[in-house]
Amino acid sequence: MAKKKTRTKTNTGKKSTKFSFKLNRQQKVVLGSFLMLFGLALSVAFISFLFNWEVDQSTLGEFSNREVETKNWLSKFGASVSDFFMYKGFGVAAFIFSILVSYSGFHLFLGVKSTKLRESWFWGILIMLWLAIFFGFFAANNPLLGGRIGYEMNDFLQDYLGFFGTILLMLFLFIAYLSLRLKLTPELISGFVQSKKESLNKEFQSNKEEISATEEETDWKEQVVPKQEKPTEKTSAEIKLEKTPPKEETPTPSPKPAKKEDSGEVEMEVETTEEEEVEEDKISNKIVKDFGEFDPTLELSNYKFPTLELLQEYGGGITVDQEELEEHKNRIVDTLKNYKIEIAQIKATVGPTVTLYEIVPEAGIRISKIKNLEDDIALSLSALGIRIIAPIPGKGTIGIEVPNKNSTIVSMRSVIASPKFQNAEMELPMALGKTISNETFVVDLAKMPHMLMAGATGQGKSVGLNAILTSLLYSKHPAEVKFVLVDPKKVELTLFNKIERHYLAKLPDSGDAIITDNTKVINTLNSLCIEMDDRYELLKDAMVRNIKEYNVKFKARKLNPENGHKFLPYIVLVVDEFADLIMTAGKEVETPIARLAQLARAIGIHLIIATQRPSVNVITGIIKANFPARIAFRVTSKIDSRTILDGQGADQLIGRGDMLFTQGNELKRLQCAFVDTPEVDKITEFIGSQKAYPEAHQLPAYEADDSGTGVDIDVSERDKLFREAAEVIVTAQQGSASLLQRKLKLGYNRAGRIIDQLEAAGIVGPFEGSKARQVLVTDLAALDQLLNEE
Repeated sequence: MAKKKTRTKTNTGKKSTKFSFKLNRQQKVVLGSFLMLFGLALSVAFISFLFNWEVDQSTLGEFSNREVETKNWLSKFGASVSDFFMYKGFGVAAFIFSILVSYSGFHLFLGVKSTKLRESWFWGILIMLWLAIFFGFFAANNPLLGGRIGYEMNDFLQDYLGFFGTILLMLFLFIAYLSLRLKLTPELISGFVQSKKESLNKEFQSNKEEISATEEETDWKEQVVPKQEKPTEKTSAEIKLEKTPPKEETPTPSPKPAKKEDSGEVEMEVETTEEEEVEEDKISNKIVKDFGEFDPTLELSNYKFPTLELLQEYGGGITVDQEELEEHKNRIVDTLKNYKIEIAQIKATVGPTVTLYEIVPEAGIRISKIKNLEDDIALSLSALGIRIIAPIPGKGTIGIEVPNKNSTIVSMRSVIASPKFQNAEMELPMALGKTISNETFVVDLAKMPHMLMAGATGQGKSVGLNAILTSLLYSKHPAEVKFVLVDPKKVELTLFNKIERHYLAKLPDSGDAIITDNTKVINTLNSLCIEMDDRYELLKDAMVRNIKEYNVKFKARKLNPENGHKFLPYIVLVVDEFADLIMTAGKEVETPIARLAQLARAIGIHLIIATQRPSVNVITGIIKANFPARIAFRVTSKIDSRTILDGQGADQLIGRGDMLFTQGNELKRLQCAFVDTPEVDKITEFIGSQKAYPEAHQLPAYEADDSGTGVDIDVSERDKLFREAAEVIVTAQQGSASLLQRKLKLGYNRAGRIIDQLEAAGIVGPFEGSKARQVLVTDLAALDQLLNEE
């Protein structure tokens, strides 16, 4: 068979050429400079022509005669060009042409890529024509106003439209320009005027009320510490102790550190980092007012953020104890050698409370073998809270955390003043403390979106809550965040009562904003569920997915307040002791908490729940599934550690603010920032002394549905065992259906109906959740008297 040959045709004769005009950089500079100077020359000639045009008109016919002189500042060229553009052209509107020429040259000269240059020429020429026609109305008295083009076009329009028709056409073109080019609409103009009017009125009222506060404001400004840039201090201590090669081997050149001859020890590097502090109180400059946008902080525009001077500085930086590091290092190496585990390298990172020893084992050593020696290493070091991380995520090392003999207090001031917190671009920044490497740890509550905090009594939970609230007070304006505080202990969060009208939210017609009564907690949680549903309706109408997009749209005035839209602040629910609520209210608390945890993240409601003992009946599976961010202070058992963290580690902490943080991935060991009660008192006093809102932020009203129906008021419809049941209840002074079931051998439904009848008769009180009803009758004699009166 003959093979077919395939040919590929190549077009070598004809070439398709496409002309493209493109200037290099040097050519753009030359052309740009020419256009800029030419536009400037045109402006100079036009200005001179305005004063000398009558004299220069007679010399225009003798342009080639060098003996004829003109009055124009650019001589004959200026007079000719001005006559063409102004007298025979567009009149004084010709200045727009010179500006456009210079503008184009400026862009070419600088090499700026402007996509709007063509658009500028288009609108510039239209404005030039409009002005020429407009000034054409007055061209009979002064021909330079509209030029010949303006006069002729004006005359042409008046022939066909008349004088008033021409005016109406010009007015329509002017409105079209304002709307299409400048984006001006009646709503935008009226909104701008109204906002300016309101701001002036409020400023007048605030100045009238706060004349006496001028001196305090001056003192506050003087208290702001000037910015001092401190260089990052790095303290390092090296203990070079690497393995020595056998004597018979010839040493080869190597870039590694020099090795000692008489020791079989390993090298250890010690590092500690002092973080730079920004002393300047940058938070007071956070309120940025954009022109034309709605400003939610306008009502409290003079609000001042707390200063750093209100916080106390505890001690200095971290000190490196070389003897302690050397001793711990030798004991770790010796302990591992006893179990035939060789170490290639060891490095120590000193933190405020804990020192992390990172070891690199020799090849072939199993990690689980080192992990199982946790208790042996703790015994050799005589230290509390040894924790082994095998391996450290993201590194090829094994970490051994050893507590320092002399721990350093992490002050809240050092955390707030750090650049990481000051420059944090977060919705709800929280400065929790510092890591083992002495770096400030800042997280965003809005991205968590809820946080669970657990730990034994006295291990730092309340201080941790104060640190979180302090972080938000230092970073967010009262218009941007509101707190709902639940404090069953009645003593932990009472200091925040001073900022009730600034930052707190509560139910209508309620007394204190800090909730201590369990009944009010249930109503508040259900009220937050109503608020959540209302906010989702607003997001649905605005066609956005979360609160951030909604507030951006509202600030841009794209949502009408008349339709119910308003600026939505973040709401942070803080519960100090969750276990007490579960014990007293049970499902009535767990159900709304679960609803909020599942759904409230998108509309800006975030939960922070703290508890002493994280048992499974308190922190149920539903709650744990919706609280990926968890903080564990020291707990007493490994079971509690597994409950809160799904793993061990919290039982090996040393207390006093030592904590583990997880956000669903790896564990981070932190030292919680310490903020004392007097510091919180100073901060709340500073905020509370300023002008506030008329009242605290109002949550939606909620009325609890009692289980007692009150329908069996008719005596004839009462149960046959009603009187006997009443005597049982009054005798036992315990109003519960289960008591009637046991004493009278009734079913649950019948016992429940009798309880409802007893409530209607005024013998027992209303439904109170899992608690027994209150018995309103003291003894049998009072019962007989009550029943006989019916």
